[in-house]
Amino acid sequence: MRCIYCNWQDSRVVDSRPTEDNSVIRRRRECEQCGRRFTTYEKAERTPLLVVKKDGRRESFDAEKIRSGIIKSCEKRSVSAYQIDEIVREIESAAYNAMEKEVATETIGEMVMERLRGIDEVAFVRFASVYRHFGDIQAYMDVLNHLLEGRGNGANDVRNLDMRCEN
Repeated sequence: MRCIYCNWQDSRVVDSRPTEDNSVIRRRRECEQCGRRFTTYEKAERTPLLVVKKDGRRESFDAEKIRSGIIKSCEKRSVSAYQIDEIVREIESAAYNAMEKEVATETIGEMVMERLRGIDEVAFVRFASVYRHFGDIQAYMDVLNHLLEGRGNGANDVRNLDMRCEN
């Protein structure tokens, strides 16, 4: 492994351990030339997964796009980086474990909303408003009313939301 500081071609592994979910190996390395240490991560290569967009286009699955959307929804909320990472990890795992070569953006969006709703309702509404393209204030009210109703009877299924959207 090349050194990220001096670009020397050889480094030695000083420490190696699995991450918390055992899906990645974290390795601390030391450059044999400059002596500086750096961290690398090793994970199994997965078969490519394509995301089918609403307009029919296809692009490679990118967990960072999911993370970015969740972070925007959670701005100034008490959602930790760990919780965001856990949501992204769960969605990525579910998408790959479905054993399909393609996944629709709608499926990914629904998974994000289900998880956000259980963590922070404000972040959920923020994400839903962008994802569902709310066209008017009534669309917000419909979601808010559904959330309030769900508190009383335990309803928690975001797929049953009948939201007004711009098409």
